[in-house]
Amino acid sequence: MHEMAITQSVIDAVCEHAAGRKVHSVTVAVGALCAVVPDAMEFCFELAAEGTVAEGAHLEIEQVPGRVICRSCGADFTLTDLIVLCHCGSADVDVISGRELRIRSMEVSEECAQPADVATTQRP
Repeated sequence: MHEMAITQSVIDAVCEHAAGRKVHSVTVAVGALCAVVPDAMEFCFELAAEGTVAEGAHLEIEQVPGRVICRSCGADFTLTDLIVLCHCGSADVDVISGRELRIRSMEVSEECAQPADVATTQRP
């Protein structure tokens, strides 16, 4: 299951960018042609996040459909499976989308800022 290695990389990047702040949610765009099973990625996310600032965070997966343009006939169409074949019979296509796997956003706790003069402010 390669989803574990991919999800571990996502967790590593999220934790690095969180800079010690608690992560509440992560949104990931997963292309239909990148061979990642969303349910497996959700399962792996929970395991990979254990013991990190992302533990307990919600993973939202946005599925990006595979879109191609046929070089032979110019048809622009969406793929429903991994068979990249145009309706005209040609396999000579340009993949426009569906191979991506990227972190779109993450929600983290914001640290409370201390006043600039906190060291010199005395309490009554």
